[in-house]
Amino acid sequence: MKVVVIGTGYVGLVTGACLAEVGTEVVCVDVNAEKILNLQKGILPIYEPGLEEIVTRNYENGRLSFSTDLASVIEGAAVAFIAVGTPPGEDGSADLKYVLQVAKDIGSSMSDYLVVVTKSTVPVGTAVKVNREIKQAMMDRDALMDYDVASNPEFLKEGAAVQDFLKPDRIVIGINSERAKSVLEQLYHPFLLNGRPIVFMDIASAEMTKYAANALLATKISFINDIANLCDLVGADVNMVRKGIGSDPRIGHSFIYPGIGYGGSCFPKDVKALAQTGKEYGHKLRILEAVEAVNDDQKKVMFEKIWRHFDGQLTGKVFGIWGLSFKPNTDDMREASSLVLIASLLQAGAKVQVFDPVAMPEARRELGNEVEWCTDMYAAAAGADAVILITEWNEFRLPDWPRVKTLLNEPVVFDGRNIYDLDFLQKNGFSSYGIGISPRSVMGTIKQY
Repeated sequence: MKVVVIGTGYVGLVTGACLAEVGTEVVCVDVNAEKILNLQKGILPIYEPGLEEIVTRNYENGRLSFSTDLASVIEGAAVAFIAVGTPPGEDGSADLKYVLQVAKDIGSSMSDYLVVVTKSTVPVGTAVKVNREIKQAMMDRDALMDYDVASNPEFLKEGAAVQDFLKPDRIVIGINSERAKSVLEQLYHPFLLNGRPIVFMDIASAEMTKYAANALLATKISFINDIANLCDLVGADVNMVRKGIGSDPRIGHSFIYPGIGYGGSCFPKDVKALAQTGKEYGHKLRILEAVEAVNDDQKKVMFEKIWRHFDGQLTGKVFGIWGLSFKPNTDDMREASSLVLIASLLQAGAKVQVFDPVAMPEARRELGNEVEWCTDMYAAAAGADAVILITEWNEFRLPDWPRVKTLLNEPVVFDGRNIYDLDFLQKNGFSSYGIGISPRSVMGTIKQY
């Protein structure tokens, strides 16, 4: 089976490479000639663990190719995935101009039956617009033919996208014909051998499922962050609370880890877009408005802790930042909490020195020369008045604390992800701060029966 994937960003490239990995002939198309040329040279536009190896292997084996010319490669394709960006507009709604342009291009170039699948994250009703663009383009060239439009939202976690695609927990597909269902069942058969389900539904429900999933995960994050802030005030330990509620299988442990707010390309954009969809239909999604407000405030929590510790005297102070990307195993700086904190520190007159294992090149585009770029975590701590953990990369999990203590002007640690034992740090001469937790003796862990 031949597949065309239009868009070579995060979703498009992972989709194309993973489909090629199971033997599908895949052509990834993009209007950006430089990006396509780089991909042909093995230079990827994003960092994602395991992706470079899959792209290289399948390109060299001839199963994966790259092109800027959709019309020249769509011949013989059974499926065309639309995987271009849907950036937020001023009102938070998803901008569909790229999606609809691709739909028009497909209608202008296809020559046989094709299943056109929207892979981009799009609001309910987009398939209708895609269908309209394809049909109009066909009418303009007087070449009407059979085709189907489908919705196949992605559920890829940045940092684990390759495994998520190769071993999905579920595949959601919105269709309106048995013919499209048959084609997509055949395409996805290799990914269902782990027994996970493929869930077929109507197209509007599939479009809604993507937004609802991300909105619910964002809600869990904002909820536990709100609880963590209350724990700070009442003297409770949010880590104990998290274990207590997470042991209930109706709640579970996923996405109830407190921190300094969510970021990335999905949650902030999708929460805003779903809330905007609600407004367009006269339905106010009050929970999502609260989720967004809590998250915005959460990105300021660490600065407030720093401000209080230093009694507001931050001018001339030096802070070492460990981690910049919005989460580990990615170089994605979109909506990263580090940017909010660094901006506040700089505005307060502090100096900032930073290190991230992967995201430094991407972060330079945002921060330029406003910070000092360091070669490792210890260089970032050298001469600093405190170190601040922002992103919980594995290499930050067990620092050489005696070494860190000798490097710092003051032994102060701010843990934005609650990965350190604050009691241990305090007993070893550090002032230490987490999110919703104060240094204290741990009473014990929950017994397993």
